[in-house]
Amino acid sequence: MASDGVTENCLAWAARDPSGVLSPYKFSRRALGVDDVSLKITHCGVCYADVFWTRNGFGDSRYPLVPGHEIVGIVKEVGTNVRGFRVGDHVGVGTMVNSCRDCEYCNDGLENCCSKGRISTFNGIDVDGTITKGGYSSCIVVHERFCFKIPDEYPLGSAAPLLCAGITVYSPMIRHKMNIPGKSLGVIGLGGLGHMAVKFGKAFGLKVTIFSTSISKKEEALNLLGADNFVISSDQEHMKSLTKSLDFIVDTASGDHPFDPYLELLKIGGIYTLVGFPSEIKFSPASLNIGLRTFSGSMTGGTKAIQEMINFCATHKVYPNIEVIPIEYVNEALERLIKRDIKYRFVIDIENSLK
Repeated sequence: MASDGVTENCLAWAARDPSGVLSPYKFSRRALGVDDVSLKITHCGVCYADVFWTRNGFGDSRYPLVPGHEIVGIVKEVGTNVRGFRVGDHVGVGTMVNSCRDCEYCNDGLENCCSKGRISTFNGIDVDGTITKGGYSSCIVVHERFCFKIPDEYPLGSAAPLLCAGITVYSPMIRHKMNIPGKSLGVIGLGGLGHMAVKFGKAFGLKVTIFSTSISKKEEALNLLGADNFVISSDQEHMKSLTKSLDFIVDTASGDHPFDPYLELLKIGGIYTLVGFPSEIKFSPASLNIGLRTFSGSMTGGTKAIQEMINFCATHKVYPNIEVIPIEYVNEALERLIKRDIKYRFVIDIENSLK
């Protein structure tokens, strides 16, 4: 049933200033509306976005700031109009908690592209005018449209990274038909997003080549993640030998890097999708035009794609590689994330450590 007042006090960890240091914090979630779902959070993934916003990387951080937008948990209450969820359901919440739900993009299941602006899971302005606070917390209230069912057999901790890292690569791969068995996929970068692109590529039946700057990742890329090929991007001879060999490339790298050498690896009509955020994009028009190639960008995904992805992962047993940590370790985890010292996603055990 809907509540008339505040649902309950919520425990959390928050950053108070641009130092980004998180510490225990307590606040009240907004009241449960008739179309809302209230959930007890069990796990939350750690994303690089958490680093940026806790440290005011974009200049718009609102403190105290509770990060986290890879949220999973168990439904504890639903609004009177909610029909798709019931108490006890396993659910996930991703990078957004609401949108206008009525523009052409929302109506097409692309709420992440909402014309009036989606409401971000943290550091956004909620429907009641309060600042949204994320999943480094014990509970959350969201509109039912932005809750996603997680099959009971799928581990909740493993589900968390799907809500950002997973959908960020799954969405463009489906949009550009990178799920045709027998085709070839190149993945640039082997972090949280890159390792999910590899896993989806293999689940789709693709031949996957990983491009990295670090030879230390080769054995794990081939033997643990199951990639078919591993290439050091600075090895010009190896790169040249792969000219016009790939149907698709998913670029997850956010550090500055050249694009022309990778575009030359695409077959005629090949598709290059960028999901990372380098400071600039620069390449020769000839790299596109002569090869009839497509260069596109993407960020997260809409509600239809998110639920589809979760179902796909459950059916095909696609699981992110995670390191589960207690909330008390989160500051160290963020520092390790900056140093890329993680294989491949931290997940906070909220249920057992946030007391």
